[in-house]
Order: sequence, then structure tokens, then C-alpha cells
Amino acid sequence: MRFDLLTIFPELIAPHLESGITRRAFASGQVQVKCWNPRDFTEDNYRRIDDRPFGGGPGMVMLVEPLERALAAARMDRGDPSNCPVIHFSPSGERLTQAVAAELAAGEGAVLVCGRYEGIDQRFVERHVTREISLGDFVLSGGELPALALLDAVTRLLPGVLGDEASHQQDSFQADSGGLLDCPHYSRPEQLGEDRVPAVLLSGHHAQIARWRREQQLRYTQERRPDLIDAARAAGRLTADDEKWLRTLRDQ
Repeated sequence: MRFDLLTIFPELIAPHLESGITRRAFASGQVQVKCWNPRDFTEDNYRRIDDRPFGGGPGMVMLVEPLERALAAARMDRGDPSNCPVIHFSPSGERLTQAVAAELAAGEGAVLVCGRYEGIDQRFVERHVTREISLGDFVLSGGELPALALLDAVTRLLPGVLGDEASHQQDSFQADSGGLLDCPHYSRPEQLGEDRVPAVLLSGHHAQIARWRREQQLRYTQERRPDLIDAARAAGRLTADDEKWLRTLRDQ
């Protein structure tokens, strides 16, 4: 799997590739990441990659031509001149979700376009971008942080990246757990002031522990993200026991 990033700040990307659990995927070459700076593809003495917007207004707009040359270089280097997905990070894009990360983890990678300033010239988007993605309803200074978030979300789903293959199957939003929030977790010490670890977790009774964790998933999700409960119900991911527990919560 390979990701190519079009970014004028490649120095923001490198530290992520050398830290954390996912670094093993980058170090081993399981996930290849290469940055392409549009400034390296300019043809003027000032290496200009932006200019004022037509129609007036504040800010600057990233120019089409340096981005197109950088994209062409990335595609040629991949040996895939036209078929690679091109993702642009934009407030108008679809939300980055666990389902989107899983979809991308099953592919061969993409070119990630990291815009800056007021944005990039719309003609580049219309000519080349195949998908637009957003982290949420807020605005960032550039696309590098969304690109890093996507890289992390996708990479941790790949085989062998996490220490335990079952780790991501229990994550929040994971389809394996019904798309619900994860349950709370506890570790040592067993007692912290007046706060004790729930007794069931110390019981060694695996079936009871599993049921407790499922009930806590349902409780947390119902309290904090009831829309996920509705989605799980619509998808047929809730069991009869789940529904019984949810009725108990409503009656409390």
C-alpha cells in the first residue's frame, strides 16, 4: 500500500512516520509514504504556488499547474499514471469514518492532496480529484493534519500493525462490535481512593465479563451517541439481549 502526499510542508509528515505503533508499518515498507512539494514543480524564480483569487476577497488560492505537475510526478513514480484515487481534504467532503478507513485499508493507497490558504483552484479538483474527505464541521489551516489522521486510521487496520490482531475489532465504530462506542477499560490498582474496578472484571468469568462489556457499550452509546444505536438497530446488529438491556436503561 502506498500513499503520496502533495504538500508544501513535508516536514510535518515525517515525524508521524517515525513514532507510535503504526511506525512499524512504515519502517517495514508495508505502507509506503512519499511527499511531493508543489514548490519543486514551479517554473518561476519565486517558486510561487499561490496567487490572489479572481473576484477579489481575502487570502490566496493554490495554483493548478504546480499541483498538476506534482500529481503527474507522483503517478509516474507509482507506475500508475491514471488509476490511483486522488483524495482532497475539504469541508465539503464526506466525513472520515471507521467505515471509510476500512474501505481504504482494503485498497492499494491513494494520492492525498493537502490544500493550504483559502483552498486550491477548483479546476484542479474537477480535473483530478476522485474523492473529498472531511474530519468534521470545523476548518483547519491545511490538509496535512487530516492526511495524518487518515494515514493512522487506515494503517492500524492492516494485518500485523497492532500488537494484537483483535485490538481494532473492539474499537469504537467498528462493524465487528455493531458500530457502537467502546466500553470503559480499567487496570491496576484495583482500588484508587474510593473508586474500585468493577467486580465482574476481577471474577475470571469470561462470559459475564463479555456481557458486562457489551452492556457498557450499549449504555455509553445510548447516553452519548444515540444515533449509533439507531444505525445498529436499522442494520440488524442488535440482539434480543441488547434490546432488553436498552429497555432496562430507558426504564431507569
